[in-house]
Amino acid sequence: MDAFLKDQITNSIKYIPANIIKSYCRPTHSPETEHLRKTLGFIRGVCHAPEKFEQVKQANIEWVRMDIPYPFDENGNLRDRYISFKDSVIRFHNNGIKIMAITYYPAECIKYGADIRTEAGEQTLRNTTRYIIEDLKPYIGGIQVANEMGMPHFTVPLTMQEAVRFIGVQLEELHPLRDGVIIGYNSAGPQIDLHLPMKKYHKFCDYVGLDMYLGCFFNLPGFIFLFEVMARFLWAFTGKPILMQEFGYIGGGAPKSKSEKKAILQSYGFESEKEATTDIERFVDNLSEHFSGHIKRACQNDPNKYASLLFKGDMKNHLYKELPHITKIPGIDHTPEGQAKFFRKVIKLFYDLDFVAGTFIYCYSDYGKCGYCGQEDCPTETRWGLVDQNGNPKPAYYAVKEIYGKIKNNT
Repeated sequence: MDAFLKDQITNSIKYIPANIIKSYCRPTHSPETEHLRKTLGFIRGVCHAPEKFEQVKQANIEWVRMDIPYPFDENGNLRDRYISFKDSVIRFHNNGIKIMAITYYPAECIKYGADIRTEAGEQTLRNTTRYIIEDLKPYIGGIQVANEMGMPHFTVPLTMQEAVRFIGVQLEELHPLRDGVIIGYNSAGPQIDLHLPMKKYHKFCDYVGLDMYLGCFFNLPGFIFLFEVMARFLWAFTGKPILMQEFGYIGGGAPKSKSEKKAILQSYGFESEKEATTDIERFVDNLSEHFSGHIKRACQNDPNKYASLLFKGDMKNHLYKELPHITKIPGIDHTPEGQAKFFRKVIKLFYDLDFVAGTFIYCYSDYGKCGYCGQEDCPTETRWGLVDQNGNPKPAYYAVKEIYGKIKNNT
């Protein structure tokens, strides 16, 4: 079992059952949830949409979730990437689409002097946060502070305690300046090790976000009812409106045979996983520059962690460019039609929970290359889209258009 997932289960086991029971015994709404649904409706969102405004809106999508680049360079000047980002945000705004903007990762902040681990760096982070909200407030609808803190590749080089502080100081600065912009943070699954120390900052949150993927990672099956279980847990534990900030289903991919896997290992100069493990540094160096670089960054250049990441977790699916037999939701195949079926079922499930304020589908478009391993034929990060790489709608696009349209007409 993947080490991160194992830690999540171990750390959460004493909290999840009691809070799920609690969620069934408490109201499924609060003044906060009622206010969000009244003022914003049920948020109908998607992650990372291109500026094809009419096609996006025709799917009854009203929000787009996108990342804010760190705004300043080492000399305090605005970076071109930030200027381009803001220009895009304004174009979405002018075309009637709201933005959920995600603040920067710790490593990027540290690169430009906003290191939460130092007094001066914390102050820089606070100043930057105030700049962001004042600069973007006229054009955005929400801010998510950081992304999935606790996930190693997003959190490095911070500890969890430092990551909590990283989120908290941004929320403190955003809260009095936000006006109508909703603010919060998210987690990858239950992550009690994040939500428990974050309790002192919940007073600054308009929502708490949940990212959850079932039947797509970790060589484990998924069951649709678990979406409700985890949403109920987070609602009971935080008492805040819940936003599904990421969820989706891979629209393609299949298992690899033993001979196909062996051929992949041989392409890197090894005959077996055991042989690769005994000379793991050479194996990692033989991967593509993109894939090798990701492994090294995620493991903080510690070769003792390479084999575990590559062969005992979901990174193994990247290596072999496969989705194992067990990695699916029963009855929902990893096909374009299965992906459409998934959205019809799951979006309705979330809408029927009064404490859920909205959903952001991951994601709008298929990708040409996997962002983790860099391979074009890796299904894990290339086939999530509602449209293909050329912008042609897939069955999932029409399913989302249908279910989001029913929600739109109901609010």
